[in-house]
Amino acid sequence: MKKRFTAIVLSVITVFSLAACQTQGGTEAAEKIVTIKVGDNWSASHPMAAALDNIFKPMIEEKSNGTIKVELYHSGTLGNEGDLWDGVRNGTIEIAIVGTPMNQEYPTMLISDWPFLYRDLNHAKKVWTGSIAEEISNEFHEKFPTAYMLGWGPNSARTFTSNKPLTSVDDFNGQKFRMPSNPIHVGIAENLGASAQVIPLGELFSALETGVVDGQDNGMVTVISEAFYEVQKYIYETNHIISTLEIVASASFLDALSENQQQIIREAAKASCENAWDEYIKSVDTDRQFLKDHGVTVTECTAQDKEKIVGQIKPLTDKLYQENPWAKELTEKIKAVQ
Repeated sequence: MKKRFTAIVLSVITVFSLAACQTQGGTEAAEKIVTIKVGDNWSASHPMAAALDNIFKPMIEEKSNGTIKVELYHSGTLGNEGDLWDGVRNGTIEIAIVGTPMNQEYPTMLISDWPFLYRDLNHAKKVWTGSIAEEISNEFHEKFPTAYMLGWGPNSARTFTSNKPLTSVDDFNGQKFRMPSNPIHVGIAENLGASAQVIPLGELFSALETGVVDGQDNGMVTVISEAFYEVQKYIYETNHIISTLEIVASASFLDALSENQQQIIREAAKASCENAWDEYIKSVDTDRQFLKDHGVTVTECTAQDKEKIVGQIKPLTDKLYQENPWAKELTEKIKAVQ
């Protein structure tokens, strides 16, 4: 009788032990093995692309013990920004790094391109790695239930480049600039006396080289990574917009993972964005010197010229505030971040 009782007890202990392994230490065995396709439109030298290579991929693969494999596709391999965003929304691409191709559907994303919003790059980093970023990310998912916003990294502090002399505000008059398909960027160029033409980033080098446009606006990091310095002679360091890049994920993909796997991906996205901000901020002085060394005339915008630009683009900012009731409160909230 004792032997039978002991056998029963041991059997019960074994069952509970196996259950415990499955719910605690054995979760990895129950997790499915998946591969994430991650697409962006930047060369590997851009801080966000580099953060994917150096932080995102190794962190996920290590912490998931190999249950998640990450495949990175830089330089528009999976399509342009609109293609990447559509792919994430439709579930054909797991994760993408995009700017704001959705701003017509969700105007709050215009905040990523709001002109002269920050004191400096460190201020921008605090905003987009803090509570404001979290609030907008939650609202973003409410607007787009098929996607999650996982993090806000740096695109760049945008500057103007040109083949024609560009060293002061007056030099904008009559020039043709490629601008992104965004009413803020187009409005800035037009308010400064230039004309704006929308051209995809992948076609921009050729457009500059052949004289379809005189110049464009992007951060110095992009001028280098896309080799625009080979076909541009002047940079006017206006820093008129400190724009962001967002890590967006397919909700159908993420929701199908275990809670542990989801957490690993979210933590890797956050770490990648913080790293990208730090690396970008450190790179600005080096990028400026690189461009000078390669024969580009770099003119830093004076406080007086900045004030003049802000005045000239006031029709644009007035219109933005008028058309977007959310904007006044949010911009004031951002400016108050210390």
